[in-house]
Amino acid sequence: MTEDWRSYVQRIEELAARSGLSFNPVDFEAVPDSFMMEVAIYGLPVRMPHWSFGVRYIYQLIQRRMGHSRLFEVVFPGNPGHAYLAESNGLAENILVTAHVLGHADFSRNNLLFRRCQQQVSERIVEHAASHARQIQHNIEAHGAQRVEAVLDAALALEQHIDVDQDLRRERYAEYLADPRTLVDDTFRKRFAALEPAAPSASLERKRAPVPPHAERDLLWFVANYAPEMESWERDIFLAVREESFYFYPVFATQIMNEGWASYWHARLLREADFVPQQSYLDAIKCHSDVVRPIAAEQQVSLSVNPYHLGFAMWEKIVAKDGLDAARRIMEQDDDFAFVRNHLTRELADELGLFRYSARSDGQIKVLEQDLTALHEALLAPRYNFGAPVVSAAHVRNDGTLELTHDSSVDGRGLDLERSRKVLDYMQKVWRRPIVLTTVNQAGSALELTAP
Repeated sequence: MTEDWRSYVQRIEELAARSGLSFNPVDFEAVPDSFMMEVAIYGLPVRMPHWSFGVRYIYQLIQRRMGHSRLFEVVFPGNPGHAYLAESNGLAENILVTAHVLGHADFSRNNLLFRRCQQQVSERIVEHAASHARQIQHNIEAHGAQRVEAVLDAALALEQHIDVDQDLRRERYAEYLADPRTLVDDTFRKRFAALEPAAPSASLERKRAPVPPHAERDLLWFVANYAPEMESWERDIFLAVREESFYFYPVFATQIMNEGWASYWHARLLREADFVPQQSYLDAIKCHSDVVRPIAAEQQVSLSVNPYHLGFAMWEKIVAKDGLDAARRIMEQDDDFAFVRNHLTRELADELGLFRYSARSDGQIKVLEQDLTALHEALLAPRYNFGAPVVSAAHVRNDGTLELTHDSSVDGRGLDLERSRKVLDYMQKVWRRPIVLTTVNQAGSALELTAP
């Protein structure tokens, strides 16, 4: 069965290229289901070891045994890309998955966000992450598992707190405040300033810039660069976690687009693959993603949301209305925020039955509204800021105390206080000075969390 599947890979690749897909080479490998789950949980085939991944593994194992999930493939963009297919897949499933993977490969090679992040991190992320894992193992041997785990606790607790608007390799802040005279941009004023007599030497004393000079959202970078007593190997761990977070961000920020694009292309390629046996074709079509309606809880969006189904439906509408070239331009330039806001129309939302609703404990469901803008924002709300609350480093006091602030106005939600206290405890072990986090309680009043 495996040989039969592999015999179709080259022909599907050739069909995809003729159809206009442009992708880096992809290494396909069939692996045991248990390995597939490990890859999905760790996010990479080889990654730095940590107990939190084991917790995620147990959760996914339970979900699978309850029939709530099944993994057909896991894809890692790069050059080459890597695709792991479950050995339990049948021939038809693997034919469909191969076409699906090539859709992902086309997306990751040509989408601007993917390209920017891959260029900054690495196009060979599997090997890059394996190098990080080896370095972690060396650290364990040199410094002990307990010390390394404490650093990983803090770094992985902050893995969503990066700033992708900044470059991966940033310069440290300027040590001193700029001379105001250097900020003059008017030609006349510059010439006039040049005529000023030399000031007394005492006035030339430069003032140190505050740290940070502005609210800093990239907490992994900030701690790695400004923690008072961090050792170099600890800083390296923080920066390694930050690199991997930069790699994962496009996957998170384009999930609806990316899964929809891959689903659109696997359906299209299957229709055009006249070399696939009729029965295998029919079996593959049956594997095509169905709508899944999860159990309603609190305020949700109806169909809440299967990215394969929503993205597929949106791409089909775009191609039918504006053509494939227009769809490719959108694919190259957008992320999910632009994609949903610009292309999820009222007509399509009605067709898919999308609306905001609330559910009571007695099972009663109430439609809240069908306003399109509100629907867009409800769909996108979990995707802001990598899905994490907006917490910034605001100030470092003279005694080294780190002040953090939570901007609740951005996401309209409070913090999970129990989780926040744990994260602060993890951070304090590497910052090695007190940490104070300012947030708000349920009543909207100021609240401070501290560690220790």
